[in-house]
Amino acid sequence: MTSTYSVVDLIRAKREGQTLEPDQITWLIRAYTDGIVADEQMSAMAMAVYFQGLDDAELSTWTTAMIDSGERMTFDGLSRPTVDKHSTGGVGDKITLPLAPLVAACGAAVPQLSGRGLGHTGGTLDKMEAIPGWRADLSHDEMVCQLENVGAVICAAGPGLAPADKKLYALRDVTGTVESIPLIASSIMSKKIAEGTDSLVLDVKTGSGAFMKTEEDARELARRLVGLGKAAGVHTTALLTRMDVPLGYACGNGIEVAESLEVLAGGGPADVVELTLALARQMLQSAGLDSIDPADVLANGAAMDVWRTMVRAQGGDPDAPLPVARHSQDVVATEAGVITGIDAMSIGMAAWRLGAGRARKEDPVQAAAGVMLRVRPGDRVISGQPLATLLTDTPASIAGAEEAITDAFTVGQSFQPQHIVADTIVA
Repeated sequence: MTSTYSVVDLIRAKREGQTLEPDQITWLIRAYTDGIVADEQMSAMAMAVYFQGLDDAELSTWTTAMIDSGERMTFDGLSRPTVDKHSTGGVGDKITLPLAPLVAACGAAVPQLSGRGLGHTGGTLDKMEAIPGWRADLSHDEMVCQLENVGAVICAAGPGLAPADKKLYALRDVTGTVESIPLIASSIMSKKIAEGTDSLVLDVKTGSGAFMKTEEDARELARRLVGLGKAAGVHTTALLTRMDVPLGYACGNGIEVAESLEVLAGGGPADVVELTLALARQMLQSAGLDSIDPADVLANGAAMDVWRTMVRAQGGDPDAPLPVARHSQDVVATEAGVITGIDAMSIGMAAWRLGAGRARKEDPVQAAAGVMLRVRPGDRVISGQPLATLLTDTPASIAGAEEAITDAFTVGQSFQPQHIVADTIVA
């Protein structure tokens, strides 16, 4: 490709707060994908964007250029409407596991392209890989066949989907620019738009265990995500949800699968059920299937049937026992009172240190490691009562996890519960 612009001039322009023209942005993303723009130059541009931002027009062009760097998927031949969900990540966030089969059992096709965990947030593929035999890598034809016959698929994105994002994502991780709202928005939506789904529901989290710590930042991210979806012709809505406290009791991989199965069996933690149904209702409304009540479908066992068929279709054994950690240790209360808070970030860091997460994308994870909470906010405890159980195959990691979890539990005299969904953002 013949160079049209000086990348240094573009970096200077954005560094000084100027607006980049569409042709400049398109050239930049193409040149970076093709290796003409070097990593250190794109690092400088990412930092300039981190401080100066991108306006809505710049962000739309940036996202489109990232989509156009690779292939676009299509599910046009399906007999079901397609609808996908994306979460910005949190601690104990196993919602995709019960949600995808539930929405499929209601008549939609759910092409859930998911990722692996990094740092304190868990990855859906890591959780699913705790199931013996289950495989994440499917061809497009396999995905289409499974969506038509089963209604749901949870799998890895192929290498041809938004390759510019793969390069830029790795760069952001090592340059301190992960938290940039425009870069987060373009990363998420380039993949989701390229995926080819008819509609999309976003779970944008806010709180200590989320990337967006404040509600103000989470709202801005949700606004920009929804705007990008609308501009691309994808029916997009977002739920703003709280992530100060881990979702459910289980924070790990295999133990989150077990908790998801409790939800599919009609039980499970109240907050996990609440968020699963809230997202399901939004997804069904987007897909034009809002006459169906997902609570009824969850109760009658149809979602569990889809789960079992989905797992088998990807080589997994839904009846196989999940892995069990070789070592465990309780963390106990040091005073009596009411649990008024459980810091999600601290629990996520403890699970990561136990082996449930990874520091680099190529690191392995332990399927059985994690933190199993024994209490929730609002529970009354006495001194010496177990608050959580640390699970791992590597006992040397327990000390670091104990350090991370030391101040995670707040004990007081009273607790005022809040609904997990704070707001709904529409275009």
